[in-house]
Formats: sequence, structure tokens, C-alpha cells
Amino acid sequence: MRRALSTVIATALVATACTAGSPTPTTDPPSTASGAGQFPVTVMTGTGEVTIDARPERIVSLSSAGTEILFAIGAGDQVVVADSFSDHPPEAPFDPELSAFEPNVEALVEEYDPDLVVLFFDPGEVQASFEALGVPVIVQYAPIDIAGIYPQMEALGAATGNEDEAVAAIAEMTSRIEATTDSAGDAGLGVTYYHEIGEDLYSVTSDTFVGDVYGQFGMVSIADPADEDGSAFGYPQLSAEFILDADPDLIFLADTVFAGQSAETLAERPGWDVLSAIPAGVVELDDDVASLAGPRIVEFVEAIAAALAAR
Repeated sequence: MRRALSTVIATALVATACTAGSPTPTTDPPSTASGAGQFPVTVMTGTGEVTIDARPERIVSLSSAGTEILFAIGAGDQVVVADSFSDHPPEAPFDPELSAFEPNVEALVEEYDPDLVVLFFDPGEVQASFEALGVPVIVQYAPIDIAGIYPQMEALGAATGNEDEAVAAIAEMTSRIEATTDSAGDAGLGVTYYHEIGEDLYSVTSDTFVGDVYGQFGMVSIADPADEDGSAFGYPQLSAEFILDADPDLIFLADTVFAGQSAETLAERPGWDVLSAIPAGVVELDDDVASLAGPRIVEFVEAIAAALAAR
């Protein structure tokens, strides 16, 4: 996936604002009205309870994280189309022209006849428009921490008739994450990091979803002092001087795919070659793995553990 930095930031800020105003926190467990694979079923979403009358077979996913979850829980063959950012896994039926920000609701219903739509936020009246046409909608805002992923997986599992598969996927995720953090021990306690979202030096604080991933190891973001009042919603834009003064122990690049950044390009930035983390302490991440709240977050956790082990 090749996301523009502005899209990443806008998505994060919108999702943060939506989560804050949602009637139910994203960490709440889903409410189900029947056993696994039985319908109708009622699940809790970011905008309240939604009832699914029958097992959906024509799902439209306008959420890249949602798409990855659907495939991870065995509901991939129920997805008929996904938005332009949903290019993982490779077999996902993503449409490069389908916008999750400005979808044409009537055209989607006419072409795909969906029986369920998954959104990561509502950019306007999208949910209401689908529901007015008789299509149930599940909105899942970006969770605030890793723990918030699991109830979303459970909800999609129940909504699609794949509840047992969702439970199994969650068990595998939690087991891998626990094993990874346990093996790291105290190696991350107090270790400072700079997480780069883009060349414009936007970063994350410890109070974000990404910050929570690093927090599993006790690590601290150098960006924390840059957003003490929370006005940047945890995504402040830093200056080169700020980063050089902070001299982080490790640098994680989440702009390697879209912006082509690497340890080599960082060393070429004026003054950056004096940073303690360059070159050995620079970790080149997959942009999506380091940003999407989905099953592949395990890979992010393991990448952090590997970086700590290599110090």
C-alpha cells in the first residue's frame, strides 16, 4: 500500500476524534445475541449495536484494517470488494479506484449488492446512506491500544459467522505478542525512540496506538514533550533540531515504502550523521505493518524486539 503522509495523518486524527465521540469505547467486548455461526446476531460497533439477520456473503470493506481482519478470521471469501488501501493480503479484491473517504454508496449497492459494509470511520452520511438502502454497516474506529484490536476481531467474527476462527486468530496473536515481549525482558525499559511517519518529520507520542506498541517494551517516544497538551492528538510534527537534540536510542522508519526512506537516506540529511542510532540503530519498517491496527501488528512487535536484541 502506498499512502500519502497527509492521508496517514488525516486518518489518525479523524479516527482519534471519532473514537473520542463514539458511544462505546473500542475496547469494549462485542455483544452477541446468539452462538457462533448462528443468526440473527447483534454486535457492538463504534456507533452502537448492529444486528445482522443472516450470514453475509457479499461484504464491502472500506477499511484496510477491517479487510485484513476479515481474511485473518476466514471471512475472505465473503468479501466482494475492498477500498484502494486494502491491498493486503494479496488475494484481497481491492479496487484501486474505490475511495474509503468518498465512496459512491448508490453505485456500490447497484454493482455489488452488499449484505454488509465495514467502515473504519464515517466520512459523512455514508453509514446512514447504506442503512437507508437496507444494508447493515459496522463502523470500527481505530483502537487506542493493541487490546482494542481483539474485540473488533470478535465482532467481525460474530457478524460473519466466523466467531470460532476469530477466537483462534486472537489466541495466536496474543500468544506471539506475549512470547515476544517476555523474551525481550527489560531490554526496552527507558529506551528512547523516534518513529518517523514521513519526511516532514511527523511522529507519534507514547499516548497513541503506535506508542502503545512500543510501550509493551517500556520504551519512550522522544516526541512526548512536543505534544504535552495533546493539541496534535499524539502526532506532532518535529523539527530536525528537536530530533538531533533528543538523540534517540533507536529510529523506526514507517515511511520506507511510500517515501523510500532508509538508514542511508537518513545519514544524508544535514547533521543527522551524528545521531547515535545511525546507522546500526535504524529500523526500516513496512509502512502498513507499523500503522494498521490489525493482525499484522504482531510483526511490528517482533520487529521492535529484534531491534532491542541487536543493541
